[in-house]
Amino acid sequence: MTGENVARASIGEDPSILILDDDAAFRQRLARAMERRGFEPIQAATVAEGLGIARTRPPAFAVVDLRLEDGNGLDVVEALRETRPDSRAIVLTGYGAIATAVAAVKIGAVDYLAKPADADDIEKALLSRGEDKPAPPENPMSADRVRWEHIQRVFELCDRNVSETARRLNMHRRTLQRILAKRSPR
Repeated sequence: MTGENVARASIGEDPSILILDDDAAFRQRLARAMERRGFEPIQAATVAEGLGIARTRPPAFAVVDLRLEDGNGLDVVEALRETRPDSRAIVLTGYGAIATAVAAVKIGAVDYLAKPADADDIEKALLSRGEDKPAPPENPMSADRVRWEHIQRVFELCDRNVSETARRLNMHRRTLQRILAKRSPR
């Protein structure tokens, strides 16, 4: 069996996958990567689009961003679970929180991954079965990198307003400016 046939066999008969993320560049890169792995991606950028797809032509797999501009990605996971109980969904987020991870799994997500997750980690999570947990990532992000990513995300969500970002992160404005001026940690 070729590598593609092995991937196709582990995916199953229905290779459809919903990729729901409001970051267009990330969504398109992930769709291309999943297509190379044998999936047939359907892209959506909003909760409304995701709900429409989940209700009209529910895919076998889904990769759903937790926080979207028009709502919560967990609503799409829940709708998908109702319309297609055998679907396998994972939730991606830049905001790792235990309570959210528990909620995602309770409503039917098979896994919960922190952004930025790569296509290999996503594929492993989607295709893992039962007690077979995917191995931890080979090169996990350092704590400094996770902190930097979170600060960058909040900064972007605050429309690059340093004062507002510092207030929301509960840090001094000058400290935030120093962090933003540095390169990202490895």
